[in-house]
Amino acid sequence: MDLSLAFDASRERDYARDLARAFGGALLFSLPLLMTMELWWFGFILSPLRLAIFLLVSLPLLLGLAFYAGFAKEHRGLGHALLDTLAALAVGYLTAAVVLTLFGVLEPGAPASQIVGQLTLQAIAGAMGALLAGRQLSAGKDETGDEDQASYPGELFLMVAGALFLALNMAPTEEMILIAYRMSAFHVAALLLLSLVIMHAFVFRVGFAGQEAHDRPLAAFVHYTLAGYGLVLLTSLYVLWVFGRTDGHGLAEIVDAVVVLSFPGAIGAAAARLLV
Repeated sequence: MDLSLAFDASRERDYARDLARAFGGALLFSLPLLMTMELWWFGFILSPLRLAIFLLVSLPLLLGLAFYAGFAKEHRGLGHALLDTLAALAVGYLTAAVVLTLFGVLEPGAPASQIVGQLTLQAIAGAMGALLAGRQLSAGKDETGDEDQASYPGELFLMVAGALFLALNMAPTEEMILIAYRMSAFHVAALLLLSLVIMHAFVFRVGFAGQEAHDRPLAAFVHYTLAGYGLVLLTSLYVLWVFGRTDGHGLAEIVDAVVVLSFPGAIGAAAARLLV
């Protein structure tokens, strides 16, 4: 047998396997959003400007995820990360289109802008799942043997990605606004402190797989937990703005909503550092 033909066949099989994982990851990560009624509505009531900003901000985020956790870990570099990003977006859009069609959400006679809006909001989470599938759905922790350690800015970036994913699941829902409305200032402060404790414990204390050790606990808390939580707060504010949850509200109400959304955001940020 021609060795070059055998090599090409092996590469095709590997790519088909990676693509199957990508679709599995896209479905796993985006299914809660695909079955959330509020997100169906936002697909056609969200202003084109906010939708465009959401997509443009998501692109570098997906590119960063592709760099750290792309489809094929033996292929590294910005060029391969860009190709993985485009492939992940295609997987996200296709997964959203198939599932929403089966659910009867996509209406055949609906305007193109409505369909594009509904698919775009869903596809970003699906693309994130597609990129993470190589790490999380593979037979081993890392098929190439050694895990890549992100730099400090890289780890902060991964926190933002994790926070964004969970924030996307919560921000469109009415329950998140209701929780913020019912909470007193004491509740908000307590939730903020609890978010910090959980975020720090997930990464440094309770022994999850992938947990990190640090010989300077105070420095770890300041450089990672506090800095990361600050980014989680900004990410939560951004997501609330995208979905119009800050419109017509005062500063105190916005702060309450940001702290509430940052609770799952902090968990997502900590989990991202462990999983990627």
